[in-house]
Amino acid sequence: MNYEIIVTCAVTGAGDTVGRHPAIPVTPKQIADAAIEAAKAGATVAHCHVRDPKTGKGSRDVALYREVVERIRESDTDVIINLTAGMGGDLEIGPGEQPMEFGTGSDLVGPLTRLAHIEELRPEICTLDCGTLNFGDGDYIYVATPAQLRAGAKRITELGVKAELEIFDTGHLWFAKQMMKEGLLDDPIFQICLGIPWGAPADTTTMKAMADNLPAGATWAGFGIGRLQMPMLAQAMLLGGHVRVGLEDNIWLDKGVPATNGSLVQRAVEIIERLGGRVLTPAEGRAKMNLKPRG
Repeated sequence: MNYEIIVTCAVTGAGDTVGRHPAIPVTPKQIADAAIEAAKAGATVAHCHVRDPKTGKGSRDVALYREVVERIRESDTDVIINLTAGMGGDLEIGPGEQPMEFGTGSDLVGPLTRLAHIEELRPEICTLDCGTLNFGDGDYIYVATPAQLRAGAKRITELGVKAELEIFDTGHLWFAKQMMKEGLLDDPIFQICLGIPWGAPADTTTMKAMADNLPAGATWAGFGIGRLQMPMLAQAMLLGGHVRVGLEDNIWLDKGVPATNGSLVQRAVEIIERLGGRVLTPAEGRAKMNLKPRG
């Protein structure tokens, strides 16, 4: 069991939650404010995507990331910044017998283009989604090939940014360990991502199987989506890991009660403390994850 917990708050994501919740952060100011809100509620890390302010859809615009990061860094609230590098892997297969007629949701770019904002802003942590995945019941696939992942991992390491490896299925973990064997990654963090159809399910057996297959001494966290967010938080802590909450993964605090990032972090802190643990400060989190000084 882990008694000293890093809490990551994933504050907005890129999913279609806008319109299904009264206050999903969309603009850079809203996203930065959400990260600050989460930190003030006790979060160690803020994990940030950006969205097109006009449409609310996920974006790769470096200028939007720059504004979010600058607003957080200029605030008087300390929090570890973790930026997604997962955008740019979207492929919407064409319908029926026209699979090559890719849909308007496609946004497929190379592994280094996915890191453009990381190159400029040098956050303390960025994510690397460690494999291709059927995402939901439609024709959407997230694409991350072995060659793309090797190129991305190598560049993240060269930049001195800590890689958080997003593990959505068992093969992703297998390949993540292979990249470590090849020397492409330097002491990464593992994030076990459960409950996304059709990746690994959010249950005790699956989380334990993945945790048992991590490299010895690895720093890891785990989460479940939707109503399984808090049960999987407790499960990760019991298995020795850290935790993640936030509106990216779950928009409800209780049945019929919309959450905020702050309220989800507060709930997480309460569970952790009731289990006998405590949440690490950003300074303690930096030491625990061996983060390099920024700049």
